[in-house]
Amino acid sequence: MLDPRLTKLADVLVNYSVKAQPGENILIEAYGIDSALVKEIVKKVHAAGAHPFVNVRDHVIMRQLIMNGTEAQMQTWAEADAFQMKQMQGYIGVRGGANIYELSDIPADRMKLYNSIYYQQVHFDVRVKDTRWVVLRYPTSSMAQLASMSTDEFEEFYFNVCTMDYGKMSKAMDALKDLMDRTDKVRLVGPGTDLTFSIKGIGGVKCDGELNIPDGEVYSAPVRESVNGIISYNTPTPHDGFIFENIVLEFENGKIIKATANDTDRINEIFDMDEGARYIGEFAIGVNPYIKEPMKDTLFDEKIDGSFHFTPGNCYDDAYNGNKSSLHWDIVNIQRPEYGGGEIWFDDVLIRKDGIFVLPELLQLNPENLK
Repeated sequence: MLDPRLTKLADVLVNYSVKAQPGENILIEAYGIDSALVKEIVKKVHAAGAHPFVNVRDHVIMRQLIMNGTEAQMQTWAEADAFQMKQMQGYIGVRGGANIYELSDIPADRMKLYNSIYYQQVHFDVRVKDTRWVVLRYPTSSMAQLASMSTDEFEEFYFNVCTMDYGKMSKAMDALKDLMDRTDKVRLVGPGTDLTFSIKGIGGVKCDGELNIPDGEVYSAPVRESVNGIISYNTPTPHDGFIFENIVLEFENGKIIKATANDTDRINEIFDMDEGARYIGEFAIGVNPYIKEPMKDTLFDEKIDGSFHFTPGNCYDDAYNGNKSSLHWDIVNIQRPEYGGGEIWFDDVLIRKDGIFVLPELLQLNPENLK
């Protein structure tokens, strides 16, 4: 029997997130999941009068392709998939898999080749810029383990998060977006963190279920050379199959001048992949009331209630600061009291303390008002 929650989720993806219209082409890219959700998405795309296209991928096969792929192969692969992507008006990426570490043993130079050619040309240059897109994780046993939950408990959590009232969240975000649009100086303070930068002229962008599921952040980007100070991240964060912890970054005039972590050599290899990898492409404030704890899955962790993320690498066009990179790494800091607390200041005015908004116009973004 079909789980009705899959039908509801497919409806959110097709009709709320990508807003499929009659005659449009919608690409569904499925990594490591069973067919039930993909089938429901295809049904919903057809019901909207649009044309579904499906790519079925597998991380085990992706690992083999990347591990031994040549530059010529990567370029041909990128050109073929970029051509397909250019025919699309919408993109739905559903990503699952039994082993989050599947890509962990790929050498850094191989991942750099893949990211700089394939991911850059297909996703950054076409999908992100030219389609209405949404990306989500699919619930698996491995995700339940990462979240330290039973399978049943995790499924309930997953569907609460992914099918929440994103329209209500979107309206509540308006005040924060407007405030970001008017803000110049930002200061982030917390244990091991004292960071200043400007977002003047860049403004805010709402993430309210149209690009990611789950969703729940408002983002901007620092003026590229304005970042100064130190940040100590307090959540584990995956990158290419390796879990980094205890990341500390020091900035001078926008650039990461020192980076340490549980594998300092490895993290510096990542930041040395290109010039833009040592500059910041995104600053975002997380507000999803259902996501409380890190589960080593960026798509969930970056939306954690009471968090922010500060992202080395490529910026987005709608919060453009000129930084270009093959890297875009959302690393999360939680500021709720149980994680050490912290403050966010806009133009010398405190807007959030210990994960709770304190300005009257922002109170609607606190968790009790979004559920």
